[in-house]
Amino acid sequence: MPALKTVTLPDGSQMPALGMGSWHLAAGRRPLAEEQAALNLGLSLGMRLIDTAEMYSNGASEQLVARVIADKRQEVFVVSKISPQNALSERSIRHSCERSLRNLNTHYMDMYLLHWPAGVKDLQTVVATFEALKQEGKIRHWGVSNFNVKDMQRLYSLENGKNCATNQVRYSLSDRSIETLKLPEWSEQNRMPLMAYSPLGSGGSLLGNPLLAEVAKKHQSTPAAIAIAWTIRNGWTISIPESGNINHIKDNASAAAIALDQDDLNKLDAAFPARYISHWSGA
Repeated sequence: MPALKTVTLPDGSQMPALGMGSWHLAAGRRPLAEEQAALNLGLSLGMRLIDTAEMYSNGASEQLVARVIADKRQEVFVVSKISPQNALSERSIRHSCERSLRNLNTHYMDMYLLHWPAGVKDLQTVVATFEALKQEGKIRHWGVSNFNVKDMQRLYSLENGKNCATNQVRYSLSDRSIETLKLPEWSEQNRMPLMAYSPLGSGGSLLGNPLLAEVAKKHQSTPAAIAIAWTIRNGWTISIPESGNINHIKDNASAAAIALDQDDLNKLDAAFPARYISHWSGA
């Protein structure tokens, strides 16, 4: 597998900067064989991270990932997420973790995330259980998803809360809400990498944008690759575009080789100013 860009986690270990999401995979939109082939192609092109969650297609997404990584587990950085309704006690967290491990047919996850904070009243129990699972070798890192600055400050106030490895959030040129909330600044100050989901915009809304097409022509690339390259431009953001389509996977993987210059960034900033969009839940 080709070597791609990496991001340094707080403990000094490395995580691929470009991976693949699976929110809508194994949901019947395409034949499973086609989606499996797309994920395998992504791995062969160096997209060595696959993100999934227990809620995606009721576990079928994790099972799809299991088939993809079966003969190459050590080469793939696997991320899954626990839903907040299953993160209410040590027992329920352990039950979800074990179910995800079974679905993924693996003895460990490289990263295990709390899917979002809403409904989790005892965050200390989540942290303590994640730490125990890490000590037991069932997860190698843990993190959170859809946390804003206030949520992160609450997490950091807890015992071992600063062991959080990443925060997965919605981030794209068309949705820069986290910038208006000052999350990137807080994250960089605290050496906390962000993981961007939906980097192509909601439903791939950025793919038909004429400015992205213009920038893509300059780089002999595609609008998808430019949109993804923008999310990983700073060296501490991870991007996980979702696709079960082979042609789309090729576009996504090519983003790692693109270096946007200041003129590109200025044009994109002018066309896509940061503004707040209320959501804070999703993938």
